[in-house]
Amino acid sequence: MTTRIELDGGALALVESSHAVPIVTIIVAFRSGAAHDPVGREGIARFTARMLRRGAGGMTARAIEDALDRLGGEMSVDATASTLLVHTQVIGRNVDAFVDLLAKLLAEPDFPEDELARLRRESLAELVEIRDNDRAVAQIAFRCGLFAGHPYGRPTSGTEASLSAIGESDARDFYRTHLTRANLVVGFAGDVTAARAAELGARLAGALPAGARPADHVGPPTAKPGQRLLFVDKPERTQTQIVVGSLGTWPHDDDHMAITVANGVLGGTFTSRLMREVRSKRGWSYGASSRLTIDRQRHSFQMWTFPAAADAAACLELELGLLNDFVNDGIQADELAFIQSYLSRSYAFEIDTAAKRMHQAADVELLGLPPRYYDDHVATVRAVTLAEANASIARRIDPRSLLIVVLGTARDILEPIKERIPSLDAVEVVPFDADFG
Repeated sequence: MTTRIELDGGALALVESSHAVPIVTIIVAFRSGAAHDPVGREGIARFTARMLRRGAGGMTARAIEDALDRLGGEMSVDATASTLLVHTQVIGRNVDAFVDLLAKLLAEPDFPEDELARLRRESLAELVEIRDNDRAVAQIAFRCGLFAGHPYGRPTSGTEASLSAIGESDARDFYRTHLTRANLVVGFAGDVTAARAAELGARLAGALPAGARPADHVGPPTAKPGQRLLFVDKPERTQTQIVVGSLGTWPHDDDHMAITVANGVLGGTFTSRLMREVRSKRGWSYGASSRLTIDRQRHSFQMWTFPAAADAAACLELELGLLNDFVNDGIQADELAFIQSYLSRSYAFEIDTAAKRMHQAADVELLGLPPRYYDDHVATVRAVTLAEANASIARRIDPRSLLIVVLGTARDILEPIKERIPSLDAVEVVPFDADFG
């Protein structure tokens, strides 16, 4: 079981020891993310975190990279709607020196103007590069469309306008407000004892500004009524991307595990209904899946396929029909038994390393999940009844309130797509290089 250690100033350390290999994984995580970006400065959370290794305590970006290499360390930064995560790994014998370096990056960021300008250029180039990734563009369009007007709809990487507006004062303001001791969850996994981790965690926490944990003003999103088509127009597409979905589940719902299990029947395995009907029987899309995303507030349910343009309209019609059957008829007893067995058995691969177990414990803290969300996973999966699963489907998914995102060439398939959606309430066509959000 992961050890929890309360640190001074409101910080928390999590420790999952395993001495099988001499490697230590350290995460430095904060309970703030892209949903906390100020309006007009979208992308500042990710931008600020990336600046930590661009200059600190008089060390240049090159000196920091050289120090990481000498210590046999790795470092990456990730930003979600609700969290910032600095993920690191280092050889066990160098953990002391590595923590000293990490503490310097956290305590003394310089935000040098030349590195700010360089990161801004790189970030803008990444936005342009994303436009070549049809799946990524479709997913961004879906998230921004589903959560329009809500902080979850803000683009994590920012927009051209917001990135161009970010300056040193914006990064320093976000750092002072959100990268604080009280907002910190630091995790250790691997070749480290609890006592050693407590000492290292105290050094990292002590490097951060003190102060109260910033307020989280992000509330629950609301569902948009009707069937809405958002067509992302990209020239000369022979393959499309289709994302269909709505609001999904929240980990504190009474029926959270019931809908999670039921979703596995629809699109959670290689033998799911979507895979069987879309890929195996018709060969329209190499992959077909559905998923439920979890976060601090209610997030999304979505189905995803990527058929050829010639098959897109028929594939979408089939998906909508499968979703209607899923809601109206529910799942069968044999399907429930299969997915419960699959989810229970495969869960071993979710907890087979110390790092994975520590990350689960961090998710509980960072996303405000029920305390035993992961500890009781197998038991709660097995406890779901057929009646509970079917009731949760009917309660949480409404086929009459869907966002349908199609990325393709509008002049070729827009009209056939519209004809296959029986109760279409709104249509919006946007170019693929639009500034979503």
